[in-house]
Amino acid sequence: MKSGNIQSGRQVFIADLVAGLSVAFILLPEAVAYAGIAHLPIQAAVTGAIVGLIGYACLGGSPFAVVAPTSSAAALLAAVVLSLRPGNSHLAAGFGAALVILTGIGLIIFAKAGLGRLSAFVSRPVLRGFSFALAITIIIKQLPLLVGISVSGTAPLPLLLEVVGRTHDWSIWSAMIGFSALLILAILKHWPSVPGAFLVLITGIVLSNHLNLGDLQVATVGAVSIKMPELNMPGIALEQWLQLAEMAFGLMVILVAESWGSIRSLSLNHGKAVEPNRELSALGIANLFSGFLQGMPVGAGFSASSANESAGAQTKLAGVCAAVVLLVMATFGQHWIGEIPETLVAAAVINALSHALNPMALIRLWRMDRDQYLAIAAVAAVLAFGVLHGMLIAIGLSLAAAMRAFSLPLVRELAELDDTRDYVDRQNHPDSKVRPNILILRPEEPLFFASVEGILSESLKRLLARDDVQLLIISLEETANLDSTTVECLSEFVDQLKHRQKILLLARVKDPISHLLLNWSADKFQDKLFWSVNDAVMAAEKLGGGN
Repeated sequence: MKSGNIQSGRQVFIADLVAGLSVAFILLPEAVAYAGIAHLPIQAAVTGAIVGLIGYACLGGSPFAVVAPTSSAAALLAAVVLSLRPGNSHLAAGFGAALVILTGIGLIIFAKAGLGRLSAFVSRPVLRGFSFALAITIIIKQLPLLVGISVSGTAPLPLLLEVVGRTHDWSIWSAMIGFSALLILAILKHWPSVPGAFLVLITGIVLSNHLNLGDLQVATVGAVSIKMPELNMPGIALEQWLQLAEMAFGLMVILVAESWGSIRSLSLNHGKAVEPNRELSALGIANLFSGFLQGMPVGAGFSASSANESAGAQTKLAGVCAAVVLLVMATFGQHWIGEIPETLVAAAVINALSHALNPMALIRLWRMDRDQYLAIAAVAAVLAFGVLHGMLIAIGLSLAAAMRAFSLPLVRELAELDDTRDYVDRQNHPDSKVRPNILILRPEEPLFFASVEGILSESLKRLLARDDVQLLIISLEETANLDSTTVECLSEFVDQLKHRQKILLLARVKDPISHLLLNWSADKFQDKLFWSVNDAVMAAEKLGGGN
């Protein structure tokens, strides 16, 4: 038995080692590419990847998640930093590190507050629209590098028009190498186990060593310096910290939405459970230390995490192996990284984001006829106003959609199914029996500060439409607890009904709600709270509701 366990452990270790190697070969080209998107040194991306991989391995719950810099986080970081107009690269790096630190702190606070499902702030249609537009924006911004020209524009459409309009200025060799790389990467996608981006970059290094690319007008990454990072706090003014804190929430939401989607879907595929608050805390601590070490923001990107799963990862040791291999390659391969042609870096970025250009997710919304305009609005916001303001608008759209749903409360009338004492939706069961002088309503959503006034208003409207009804029963089966606003609104509602000579009873009342209401106002709720709808109906009949 012991020998069998050793053999099994060795097999798991080998599987994790192979997966770690595969992931490292993906992360190195991504680090080069995403550092360019963020306008930061390559060291910032490598540091973020190593810290994210090791930090998540120590604290996270998924054996497949690869926590490293992502394209969306890199683009958002660049947009935030540039909006503060840093005067030099040192100050820009300080802004970036501060933003990552604040994001990490925010994630930890939300985790400790039990708000692990922060991604609910962004609906999936809005997130898909944002990701689609972000991919378009980043890809367009890679085109000048791909064809070897400098451009003046920054907005996606003017930049695209400028690149297309200046075909006579393209570097022929740069364009040939870049488009050839895109074709090769597209072909290699048919073999997911082959690290296409890594092989393309290695080919570029070989070309740099055998050809004088400068004479061919093919730019390279240039000198790269990767050294041991120091743990320190960015030296920026308090006012700038406060400005960055305002922007950190948006980066938090995007990181969590992206990461939770990857972690949850991969875990479900393997029948494993993950705890949202633990994942949020792990992401927060990884980002906190990445920021202190001047690294980039990190999250669990779907492409790298899926590659880790496909490569056969068994435990979180695969992430540690990937971090070690990445560290070795970055430390001893600095000179070679500097010789990578920029057109190949652009090709690697475009290839990494090509999956996000698949419009099927948006098309399915049109087929479903649900939320398609939210997704289109998110796309338009990013393309029209840029990544930063587009992201804020996207979050605003999600919140507006949620508020609209809360402002249109859905309340069902219940009636007894035959003589079973079971109360069902009257609309779907027209033969169910209505109790005389009693109206039974069930809100289809929990009562809380954003929904309670709309639900009670709709309930009063239904009650006043029935002249024969004196007793109103509201079933709280969808409500687990109450906040202070809801308690006050229910108390005021009791007074409002009493003024109209009507009585309110509450059914399906859970213990926390019962204790809270009785402590708040025992004279209003004593003998008015019941375990079941049937108990409330029986009490109503004793009060004269059945006559």
